[in-house]
Amino acid sequence: MNVRQRKKLTSRLMAALLRDDLPAALTFVRAGADPNAAGRDGTTPLYLASVQNVPVVVRILLTAGADPNVESGHGDEGTPLTGAAAWGHVDVVRELLAHGADPNLREDHGSGLSPLDWAVRGGHSETEALLVAAGATCRWQTHR
Repeated sequence: MNVRQRKKLTSRLMAALLRDDLPAALTFVRAGADPNAAGRDGTTPLYLASVQNVPVVVRILLTAGADPNVESGHGDEGTPLTGAAAWGHVDVVRELLAHGADPNLREDHGSGLSPLDWAVRGGHSETEALLVAAGATCRWQTHR
C-alpha cells in the first residue's frame, strides 16, 4: 500500500469515528489505516475513540499498533488517557492502561495535568481508583 492510499484510509477512519460508525472504523483499521496518524487538526484516532468512550475501537487501535502515550492535537487535547480520565470513561481507561499507557504522563508535553489530576478534578472516583492502582500520583493533596 502506498502512502497516499494509507492517508486516505486514515482520513476515512477519522471520519467514521466522528460519525460513530463502528463497522466502518473497523473496516478502515483492518484495511491498513495508520492508527497513529493524526488528522488535519492533529487529532489522533486513539484520542478521538478515547474521549468518545468507544472501548472496542480503542482496543482495536491499540492492537493495530496505536501508541497510547502519543499526545493528540496541537496543544489543545492531550493524551488518550488524560482525555478518557477527564470524562471518567472507566472502560477506556482500563483498556489504555492494559496496553501500556503511562498513568503519570502529563499532557502539554509534560507540563500540564496528569490523568489522575483530571479524574480528581472531574470527581470520577472509579477512574481515580483505577489510576491509583496503576501507580498514578496526584499533585494535589486532596485526592483520596
